[in-house]
Amino acid sequence: MLEKFQIPGVAAIIERNIDGEKHILMQERVTPSRPEETGLLEIPAGKIRQFENLFDTLRREVKEETGLTVTSITEEADAQQLSMPNYQVLSCEPYCIGQNISGHYPILVITFLCRATGTLLKQSEETNNIRWIALKQLADIINETPEQLYPMHIYALKKYFRQQLD
Repeated sequence: MLEKFQIPGVAAIIERNIDGEKHILMQERVTPSRPEETGLLEIPAGKIRQFENLFDTLRREVKEETGLTVTSITEEADAQQLSMPNYQVLSCEPYCIGQNISGHYPILVITFLCRATGTLLKQSEETNNIRWIALKQLADIINETPEQLYPMHIYALKKYFRQQLD
C-alpha cells in the first residue's frame, strides 16, 4: 500500500484598523473539486512549495489571493535560520496549527498573524468576495453560524478573539 502524507500549508490572519475598529480580512472559497466548500468564509491560505520559506509562502499566497502585500508577520521577528552542510533550516513559533484528520483533503495549516497594505482584488482564481469584516460581525458568525466558515480556520480565529478580549 502506498503511504500518503499531509499537505503543509500556511494561513494569514490579517488585521487592519478601519475607522478605529479592528477588522479581519475574509474571503469566500472557490473550490470546483469540492463544491460543498465553495462559498465558505476563510482567511487567506495556501500550500507550501518544496523548500519554500514559510514566510515567503505566506506573502505569495496573500498576494495571489487578495492583491495585498504583507508588511509584517508577527512571528517572523523571532524566527531562526540554521545553515549547515546540506541543510538550511527555518524554525519559528507560529500563531496556531490546525490539521484535518479526516475527510477529503489531508492538510496541515500553520497560521500566522499579519498586517498588509494595498488594494483588495474583487476576486481571484481561488476566492470571491474578498473583504474586511469587523471583529463583532465575525465573532457573531463564529458563535452563531460556524458552518459558514472553512473549518480549518475556526480555532485560530477563536484564539484571536480570546486574545483580543484579554
